[in-house]
Amino acid sequence: MVMPRKRPIEPLLWLLFSAGGMASAMLMPALLFLFGLAIPLGWITPPSYEHLRGVLTHPLTRLVLFGVCMLSLFHWAHRFKYTLYDGLQVQHLNELINAFCYGGAIIGTLVAGYVIFVL
Repeated sequence: MVMPRKRPIEPLLWLLFSAGGMASAMLMPALLFLFGLAIPLGWITPPSYEHLRGVLTHPLTRLVLFGVCMLSLFHWAHRFKYTLYDGLQVQHLNELINAFCYGGAIIGTLVAGYVIFVL
């Protein structure tokens, strides 16, 4: 009987890393500029509460926000893992670092999903 070969999960993690980097690089600067500078400083007129609530309650908007949050968290986890590996040279703590980084990303994703879809 031939035993199936165990496939590594590393390509999936690299995929989440690159997708998170792209999503963060493309969407976060615009969101930070709008809601962190332009609206508070009065450069553009702020949207009304009803309009903003209407946009944020749309299912597609919620799905996009959830995707950006999830991908950004997994991007952070992968980058932080390799920062610890290369910067601090702690490869001997592989399982602990993986559990901390990717577990934190999973917990953060669950919290983001709860906030976005339930509240």
